[in-house]
Amino acid sequence: MTTATAMRVLIVEDEPDLGEVFHDYIVARGHKADVVRSAEAALDRIRRLRPHAIVLDVKLPGMSGLDFMSLPVVREAAIPVIVVSGHATEHQARECLRLGALEFLAKPVPLEVLGTVLEHIELLAATADAPPRRERRVARRIPVSLPVRVVNEKGRVAYGTVVEVSATGLRARLDKSLKAGAPVRVTITMPENQGRLEVIGLVVRVETDGAAVWFLDLAPTEAERLLALAQ
Repeated sequence: MTTATAMRVLIVEDEPDLGEVFHDYIVARGHKADVVRSAEAALDRIRRLRPHAIVLDVKLPGMSGLDFMSLPVVREAAIPVIVVSGHATEHQARECLRLGALEFLAKPVPLEVLGTVLEHIELLAATADAPPRRERRVARRIPVSLPVRVVNEKGRVAYGTVVEVSATGLRARLDKSLKAGAPVRVTITMPENQGRLEVIGLVVRVETDGAAVWFLDLAPTEAERLLALAQ
């Protein structure tokens, strides 16, 4: 069994109400949370108290979130960054990926998705100074069989079947191989005439017959559509 650990999470968000929502949610999950209103203030926190994860808004007063991620001190720290944006675009997602973001979430951020991403970071975090916490449930994974089309940034197209989905990603069997770390555009044909679901993703694992993809800009309503498949 896997034992998760308590983490220090730095929230960089200039909207006071949203910063408070993130703070309260993260603390309720058993972590420590610190909120700052600017990238400049975040730099000071990184130097004084290294966090295990950062929740970072793209649009900030002064230095932007993208400029913050570009700084050598931030890149060298190699702290997992969850980027949030009120105006998610494919260009932003790709730029954040290039700069090393672990996840890209569009506002309004679905808290269940944020919590699942934090669970991933908990399992990866080197937290020798953090006491073990109670065991947590893993992200809910739903077995499915849905047609999918995946296009990488060079325009190469792969077709196949999604065999498992969650609020943060999917696993698919594909007719062409993908490259781990590559951004992709995923189009899933939903069941029972529900149309299509399109999302930008990141290939996080390549398998013998397919790949695992994390979603970068899944809207809350689309996440609900996926979770509803379990009902």
